[in-house]
Amino acid sequence: MEKAPATTELALSKNAVTVLERRYLKRDSEGKVLETPVDMFHRVAESIASAETKLKSGVQAKKLAQEFYDLMTSLDFLPNSPTLMNAGRELGQLSACFVLPVGDSMESIFEAIKQTALIHKSGGGTGFSFSRIRPANDVVLSTKGVSSGPLSFMKVFDAATETIKQGGTRRGANMGILRVDHPDIMDFIMAKRDQKVLTNFNISVGLTEAFMEAVEKGGEYDIINPRSKEAVKKMDARKVFEHIIEMAWTNGEPGIIFLDRLNRDNPTPHVGEIEATNPCGEQPLLPYESCNLGSINLSRMVKDSEVDWDKLGRVVRSATRFLDNVIEVNTYPLKDIEKMTRANRKIGLGVMGWADMLILLGIPYSSTKAIALGEKLMQFITNESRTMSRELAEQRGAFPNFPGSVFDKKGEAPLRNATCTTIAPTGTISIMANCSSGIEPLFAVSYVRQVLDNDILVEVHPLFEQIARERGFYSPELMKQIAEHGTIQDFKEIPEDVRRVFVTAHDITPEDHIHMQAAFQKYTDNAVSKTVNFPNSATREDVAKVYRMAYQQGCKGVTIYRDGSRDMQVLSVGKKEEKKPEETIPMESLKASRKKERPRALRGATYQMETGCGPLYVTINEDGNGLFELFTTMGKAGGCAASQCEAIGRLVSLAWRSGVQARQAVKQLIGITCHKPAGFGENRITSCADAVAKAIQMHTLAEGETPTKNVINGGACPECGGPVEHEGGCSVCHACGYSECA
Repeated sequence: MEKAPATTELALSKNAVTVLERRYLKRDSEGKVLETPVDMFHRVAESIASAETKLKSGVQAKKLAQEFYDLMTSLDFLPNSPTLMNAGRELGQLSACFVLPVGDSMESIFEAIKQTALIHKSGGGTGFSFSRIRPANDVVLSTKGVSSGPLSFMKVFDAATETIKQGGTRRGANMGILRVDHPDIMDFIMAKRDQKVLTNFNISVGLTEAFMEAVEKGGEYDIINPRSKEAVKKMDARKVFEHIIEMAWTNGEPGIIFLDRLNRDNPTPHVGEIEATNPCGEQPLLPYESCNLGSINLSRMVKDSEVDWDKLGRVVRSATRFLDNVIEVNTYPLKDIEKMTRANRKIGLGVMGWADMLILLGIPYSSTKAIALGEKLMQFITNESRTMSRELAEQRGAFPNFPGSVFDKKGEAPLRNATCTTIAPTGTISIMANCSSGIEPLFAVSYVRQVLDNDILVEVHPLFEQIARERGFYSPELMKQIAEHGTIQDFKEIPEDVRRVFVTAHDITPEDHIHMQAAFQKYTDNAVSKTVNFPNSATREDVAKVYRMAYQQGCKGVTIYRDGSRDMQVLSVGKKEEKKPEETIPMESLKASRKKERPRALRGATYQMETGCGPLYVTINEDGNGLFELFTTMGKAGGCAASQCEAIGRLVSLAWRSGVQARQAVKQLIGITCHKPAGFGENRITSCADAVAKAIQMHTLAEGETPTKNVINGGACPECGGPVEHEGGCSVCHACGYSECA
């Protein structure tokens, strides 16, 4: 990859520059980077400031462009990724979040699929409620047949998303929601029991007040057919709740959304009912609404070990104007979306760097002081943003749906925006800002990162490294030990006061996660995206307790993740496993597992696999007992690809000759991604290693058997191979900026 010119004006970390080059900077048709980060920020600032000229606000666009440029380059505030990527460019689509309606007709369903394709093509993510679709096996009067139900149609949406994604555009992400009183709710809850199903969806159950009351009392609740609007049966609420818990404990899904609570805070109930959210759950939206988001870097709002309220207020006001301007210059993928978005003008100003702010203030994340500050801080941000929204309404007019809204009260000044604040996941932009993500605790104090040339680097949190050096306990060896161990809490050589504030997601209890989420939710217009992390040893009752807490403390939804609960997870930090004495392998077993000697003659087959590096020929030979060896030949000789493929062949052969099964080799190799994928759809080859795995599958599968489909559920990043972390209701790679929800 060709690097952009050096950036002397910006205080960007090396990691931030890497993320910008990979994902944000303008390129030509051959992939060559055409702009520097400085150019990008100028492009965005000038584009967003140009709204002032369009609105005839009396504010000089050139002067405001400099203000917006300073706002972003200081890393005090960054907008969502589509705005950074597309502002001032031909595509011009600046929103990350969309919700589309899905009605109970074939026409409505496939219209939504078409609209989804257009949104994903433009770089947005989509949320849907499938609750209006009649249940499976229900009557279809027009054809005298029976309905296939919402899950079957979700699979069509999923397949469409997969096709668009394989076409080489930015990844599309979906949120699928089904009401808990839908007749197909049990099938929906269990849908991801097979982790190869609905891989392009996050799913959440829409819980009602009636359901939660029945859970608490141990009673039944009504199941309602959406076609007839009539109750068709009753179900035991606790049993349904237990199934939700079981699946969440197993693999983190489904999440839960409290529908009645979303609509209690719906600012425009006269316009419609909120049934769905964006892919990470933090943005409840009406059908055809979109929302543009941005986040304030709280790590830069500290002065002399105190919150700099004056600076924070200035940044909130400037960021609110920025986000309102985005609505004006945005190019919308659908006319219906433009109409609804402009009618409500929702913006979502949020935060990142919360954990860093607490460290700078010397406040432990799990303390009551941190909870109280979180409430105070978010109340301040929402109040300041609404004050600015009222000023903008005086200059530009209120949002068109203001009459009849919850704000339309005698003596109240109108607002420019129906909502002002949202706590969104900030995985990629927080990497750019070199701060912690959203309101999450640190994902690690020190972690290991493997770079492209296979060097292993130990990344250390900059504040921790600074303190460690100042107080004399820094050493490269200690940083490496922390990375391997996953926490600093057991290192007595680190002062207790330092250990107290440098806590990670697994150093705090799940209850602490909920307390923090609830503190910010109290004064957030929309919702809060956050992941509640559990250790692998957590029980189902632990998960149930957190779900109940989220309801009781006023959260609008919750997403949990139990460490290691999904296939193919590779932890970024964690204590090295050491063999216990009783686990020592007996000498007899070692002798038995010695590799087999090669016979003089073997039978086999050669498979031609088309990779991004050219044709790869994979030869697989067998002896009388099964698979024996594998070797490869590249269509063009020499280079790293050929040598790496040869190495893969030698290691697979050694494994087979030592008793390792074929499926274990496939599991390790399939889905590894490089920068030169080849093909499309199910036949896509993502790397030479993936090609070897698929060749083994072709050789070993019985006729008619379906090959394994690679699923990225946490674990290794599909783009750089780095570790993926679950945070902010999403999965993010801190090494390259990949986000599951991008």
